Amino acid sequence: MRMISASWIELDHSNPSSLQLSFLNVGIMSNSVVSFSNGKHNNGVALPSKRKSSNGKHSDGVVLSPSKRKAGEEGDIGSDITKEIKGIVKDYVDQKLRLRDVIPSSRVLRTSSDGEEIESPYPEVPEIPNTYETFFLGHGGLPGTKRERAIAIARKYHETQKSNFMGYQLNCHLDYEKDFSGYLDIHVNNIGDAFKEGNLTLNSKFMERAVLDYYAELWNAKWPHNEKDKESYWGFCLTMGSTEGNLYGMWNGRDYLAGKKILIDEQLVMRSGAMVTSPRFVYQKAVCPPESPNAYTPIAFYSEDTHYSLSKAMTMLGIQTFYAEGEDKYAGQCPITSDGRWPAEVPSHESGAMNIESLSVLVEFFASHGYPILICFNYGTTFKGAYDDVYYACQKLKPILEKYNLLERDVTHGTNQKEKRTGYWFHVDGALGAAYMPFIEMAYLSGRVATKGPTFDFRLPMVHSIAMSGHKWIGASVPCGVYMTKVKYQMLPPEMPEYIGTPDTTFAGSRNGLSPMLLWDNIARNSYEDQVQKALDLEELAAYAEDKLLYLQNQVLHTDLYVARTKLALTVRFKRANDELCRKYSLSNEDLNGLRFSHIFLMEHVTTELVDQLIEDLSREGAFAPQKAEAMAFTVDASIRASTRNRVAFVPSEGRGFHG
Repeated sequence: MRMISASWIELDHSNPSSLQLSFLNVGIMSNSVVSFSNGKHNNGVALPSKRKSSNGKHSDGVVLSPSKRKAGEEGDIGSDITKEIKGIVKDYVDQKLRLRDVIPSSRVLRTSSDGEEIESPYPEVPEIPNTYETFFLGHGGLPGTKRERAIAIARKYHETQKSNFMGYQLNCHLDYEKDFSGYLDIHVNNIGDAFKEGNLTLNSKFMERAVLDYYAELWNAKWPHNEKDKESYWGFCLTMGSTEGNLYGMWNGRDYLAGKKILIDEQLVMRSGAMVTSPRFVYQKAVCPPESPNAYTPIAFYSEDTHYSLSKAMTMLGIQTFYAEGEDKYAGQCPITSDGRWPAEVPSHESGAMNIESLSVLVEFFASHGYPILICFNYGTTFKGAYDDVYYACQKLKPILEKYNLLERDVTHGTNQKEKRTGYWFHVDGALGAAYMPFIEMAYLSGRVATKGPTFDFRLPMVHSIAMSGHKWIGASVPCGVYMTKVKYQMLPPEMPEYIGTPDTTFAGSRNGLSPMLLWDNIARNSYEDQVQKALDLEELAAYAEDKLLYLQNQVLHTDLYVARTKLALTVRFKRANDELCRKYSLSNEDLNGLRFSHIFLMEHVTTELVDQLIEDLSREGAFAPQKAEAMAFTVDASIRASTRNRVAFVPSEGRGFHG
């Protein structure tokens, strides 16, 4: 029987990243030997191979000694070579799954279906025994039954977790399969500006623009979009959620306040064998007045309840926060602390809303030193569901900005190009609230609810941009959302009617074209009145959950469960549940002021029956995690402590859903 053989196939444990199985020369041998140089299996994906050559030395590749080849067989291997190579690869993969490697002790041991232990280099999912083995792909080409079994296991897992899902701002009440399942076999890509058509015709921009118009009207922006009307809105649908919208808003705000502008220049290019001039764009900075060296250094402000993506945005974009600039240049001068030390973020009230009084004092300090102001407000914080009072902030900050000539200022490029810009940028992270609270306001205006949230949208002339997550209030099977600003705030090049190319104005290149279709469908099926009723129903459900938790606290357990709910929030927080219940209900946890909390979000898929089930589970002995002991002072060794110079931002290591 002929077999393809590698006389020696050895694993190079010193360089796992270079492992590869090489078939440079192939022949026929009567036997096959596969060995591992240290007798242990290596978890690399490929193998470096060595063979014993005719001169007794090892060399790379797999060859056959001529003495081992039978006469007349040189032409026989062509038709069988692929099958026989696959056999060797299969043998290798089989051994790969069964041999023990030298793996760090942190890796988890699982038992395979045939009783042998399999090393898992990754966290195992408790609800899926042998997670690593079940979904291991090897070199691909899994048997159909194995692939189908793995998909069935994944589907069962997700359906189970969905049935108890309560800990995050996700609407799992979805109904898209009937009309959109066919789109899993169609690539829809909305690359580029939502209002510009291009040659990539497999897009859904015609539906995206309808979604954007809907939110422009809902947020009281001037619509429809008109690139010649500077007061009209501009925006696009996000491929991520509000994190992408916040990142784009901070990017836009940074460059707007830094006095940057896209201008036009010319360049020489070869066309039809001749050198001709062609337009090119130049990103140019404004001329900084010598009497105001900080004029184009934006300083960012956001609250201690802000989503951690804002800290990431500061780091990625190199934006100075008031904390970093204060520690670097104004150490000991903070106007809101008794010792002059700068807080990492703007303080929040107990509700989770930003303390506007503290914000105004901090803003005035930096405005008085000539810095432009970049603020990110929250409209529905991640953990407490609080709404920053954007309306009051505008009232409070307007006279301060006016006092220091930041309400409007001249920005000069070159020697004679001037334009008017604001010296501030107000962005609203409305991940959940921007899509939900407008309907509470409608209910309030019709007398069906006693209160409403603070105004946050484009009715406020000082608001520059808004971001919203579509998978939260509306609900979608993929992350998505909306970013919106005004045409006059875009970083656009000069108008050139003869220049037919258009720059990409969005954050990403390729953008998900399916998510705007899902948003369009949900909006098409739900009128304003439907949305208002949904908002009222969920407010009632949130109140029901709060009452049940208070009853458990006061009438059943007779112990403080720290039950709290911010006004109009769809989330209720309480004493941290044990790990088992956190896993069952996908609860998000956070440590606040020395206490440990879990919270639930009352989204559209949550029912009173599910709330009751949670309450029953929480009533059992041991349902709550132990509280931490009183916080100990933490001191950083001087040799590793970060310098107070050249800081960029404070990066949270815990809280706000950042960890389990």
